[in-house]
Amino acid sequence: MKNLFSNIKGDAFGGITAGIVALPLALAFGVSSGLGPSAGLYGAIFISFFAALFGGTNTQISGPTAPMTAVSMVVIAGIIAVNDGDVNKALPAILLVFLLAGLMQVGLGVLGLGKYIRYIPYPVVSGFMTAIGVIILITQILPSLGYYPKEDTEFVNQFKPQAEEVILDNILKEEAGEGILVLEDFKETIDRAEHISQDQILKESQTLAAKDASGTVGALKVLPRALRNISWLELILALGTIIIIYGFKRITKAVPSTLVALIVMSGIAVGFGLDYRPIETIPDGLPQLRLDIFTGFQLGSITPYFFTALTLALLGAIDSLLTSVVADNMTKTKHKPNKELVGQGIGNSVAALFGGIPGAGATIRTVVNINSGGKTKLSGMIAGVLLLVILLGLSGVASKIPAAVLAGILITVGIGVMDYKGLKAIPSLPRDVNVGPFKLSSEVLIMLVVLILSTFWDLIYAVGIGLVIASLSFMKKIGDLTAERSDVKTLKEEAWADEVGFPDSLKEEVFIKHLKGPLFFGSTSDFQQLTAQIPDTAKTVVIRLGRMQYMDQSGLYAMEDMLQELSKKDIEVLFVGLLRQPKYMMERIDIIPDFIPRDHIFERFDECMNWIKINLHE
Repeated sequence: MKNLFSNIKGDAFGGITAGIVALPLALAFGVSSGLGPSAGLYGAIFISFFAALFGGTNTQISGPTAPMTAVSMVVIAGIIAVNDGDVNKALPAILLVFLLAGLMQVGLGVLGLGKYIRYIPYPVVSGFMTAIGVIILITQILPSLGYYPKEDTEFVNQFKPQAEEVILDNILKEEAGEGILVLEDFKETIDRAEHISQDQILKESQTLAAKDASGTVGALKVLPRALRNISWLELILALGTIIIIYGFKRITKAVPSTLVALIVMSGIAVGFGLDYRPIETIPDGLPQLRLDIFTGFQLGSITPYFFTALTLALLGAIDSLLTSVVADNMTKTKHKPNKELVGQGIGNSVAALFGGIPGAGATIRTVVNINSGGKTKLSGMIAGVLLLVILLGLSGVASKIPAAVLAGILITVGIGVMDYKGLKAIPSLPRDVNVGPFKLSSEVLIMLVVLILSTFWDLIYAVGIGLVIASLSFMKKIGDLTAERSDVKTLKEEAWADEVGFPDSLKEEVFIKHLKGPLFFGSTSDFQQLTAQIPDTAKTVVIRLGRMQYMDQSGLYAMEDMLQELSKKDIEVLFVGLLRQPKYMMERIDIIPDFIPRDHIFERFDECMNWIKINLHE
């Protein structure tokens, strides 16, 4: 506790500055997610406070981030769609998924898995981050133009036949649930259908229209309509926001340009009484605990999203720990990764209980905190408290912010979140794979696959596919390197220093094989050729294993197969320099001592030579 208050002045200034920077972003991410600005603000308040209190990075500022919001947007849109477009009806299931993601993060930290996050390949992270930027840019074009598909009557009317089909399908499902046999009592179906109002059809049509125009593909599909129906006022507000954000940075970085843009453009819109579209109203008072998460719990409603919750948890972990590394480099400290995951998980869990969207460690806000004097956990907690004070005192004012201004802020976020370092490296990376007539870098290929699939298909599956391709590529490279280093040659060509004096009289009868790397599933195919290459004159095979540090199950069985073949030919096998892990593996399935007696295992080559000289001609 003493350390917590050791830097009150610096932490207060750092926390207040970070909180001010977080305010416009929290509102913007909330709107972008589909749950409204209050959800973004609630997320920022609770995640910032609790992740700082329980986390393992003293200077970290947490809250909604672009990657977490992009994935959350997919979850929210999917659950709303299966709940007839009703956000209030879908909200308990949405928040339950977010709560599950937070609890999973706590679990990752408790199990000590934080240290493994760093093994996710850079091309996967690079492609994902650039895709996040592209998704934000494309999806924010429509609100920047002042176009909202649900409000385009001509567009919505196209979905009326489909809406009637959906409503009728729901009637049939209701009847089936009540045990009514439709074909025997079709009159009941007709009677219920006659009570369908035009308002119901319109509402369902709007839901279908919004769903059709969601995501990057949907936004691009309706872009021509948006361009024909531009609201010039909304466009000017969005462009003005973007210009101020980039322009004010050239004047000074002491004041957050995002906040300046928010205040200036909102002030102009309100001050001149412009007919603009405001964001949704932010509720007054303290956030309410959402007990309907549990009272309305249905396992079937969240089961399809279990993998999505895990993805959110992993993404939040990666996002947070990368920011922790940045903080370490700036402060010359060392964060505790598992403790940080527990803190982030608690923050996300509490945020979900109060209706907030999930988040993670935010790099820009953390850097601002450090540069403003923040050194302890108190800074992150102060940032959360500041946002709570703003919510309680200024929610009415914040509700007047133009939606186009937040769209402009998000466009700059989208531009900033892209991985330009990875994109610039594309021409210079070695081209090591052939794709049809083209020669590409495997790293670039992975990045492009993740980027394209994330942008136009599914963020979650894209990352999974990227990891699989990256893993297979890595296995192939390691397998090729291992095979290259562990190639089978005659003794004369590859004699090691301690083999130089090997008697010429024994060279026809003794075959020596050096394994110079791990024996795993990526290298077993080359190893399996060993038996065929052993000359017919050989009576003894010496396998030198001092550089084979690791053997997996595939390698284990490849070794067993080879030893069986040699045993059938009455060829004795001697091991030299067998290391602990491979020895343990071979003892588990009795290769030792069934195929290799313990007196055939030697620590040094000279001990093996003595055995050969004594036993070979007996």
